[in-house]
Amino acid sequence: MSFYPVSARLRLGMLRAGLVLGARLAPRYTADWAARLFATPSPSARAMPEDGTARQGRLEVLGETVATYVWGDPGAQPYVLLAHGWSSHGLCFRPWVDALCAQGYAVVTFDQPGHGRSTGVYCSLPEFVATIRAVGAAYGQAALAVGHSLGGAALVLAQDEHWQARRMVLVAPAADLAGAVGRHLRRLWLGESLRPAFYDGLLRRTGQKIEALDIHRRLPTLGQPALIVHDLDDKEIPWSEGEHYAHCWPGARLLTTQGLGHRRLLDDPETVAAALAFADGRIVGSRALGSPNLPLGFA
Repeated sequence: MSFYPVSARLRLGMLRAGLVLGARLAPRYTADWAARLFATPSPSARAMPEDGTARQGRLEVLGETVATYVWGDPGAQPYVLLAHGWSSHGLCFRPWVDALCAQGYAVVTFDQPGHGRSTGVYCSLPEFVATIRAVGAAYGQAALAVGHSLGGAALVLAQDEHWQARRMVLVAPAADLAGAVGRHLRRLWLGESLRPAFYDGLLRRTGQKIEALDIHRRLPTLGQPALIVHDLDDKEIPWSEGEHYAHCWPGARLLTTQGLGHRRLLDDPETVAAALAFADGRIVGSRALGSPNLPLGFA
């Protein structure tokens, strides 16, 4: 019998006890502590395979060294930018690479700070956005950008006058940062009273207010075609958040799956095939009219 799960539960229990006590004695310090935990990728973010087929490079972003992986020639071919999610790495998209290259695309992916082979300890949505913009600046406008989970949210926020993707595929994208913070606080047995100080900690560390990360306000301004793929059985990011993207984004369609969850959805061959069909200009998924229980409301 393995004792590692018990050890992990004990560590979590001790952490919770310390935070609960800290919330009573030093709430501001405790909120900062919780915010740092929120921005600390899990050890799985560093567990990645070797890949000798990619041309590896480095970019400097926000004082960190970001690892990049390139297949083909983005300067001569239309290229696809692949943006991974939280506690993952760029090579999580390895099942996509051969299929994209076979269609004539160059492929660029990377590890966010604190993930994979990139340097850094802390990383959150503002860093995700800044890294995507830096990679985009290095390789130019993307014919297609694919983002998973938090990487999908970051792709949306990264679109500006300096860098854009002509088409986007978002797989199980996160839409509700406030909801994610709430789940984090509840997991640590901390109350909502710490939320304002938690947001202040984010502002001090990243220089960005929580309002600047509001996906709901950005979606109606996007003009490029998009495909949102989300699974009904996703336990990490509810399907309703993907529906929200498709409902509020004028050029988006929604493809719903079932039984794949949050991470297996990314590896599923049908997800890759749907993305390739969409990139080829074929109609995939359906327009989302909106459910009455959308957590973020209607556009």
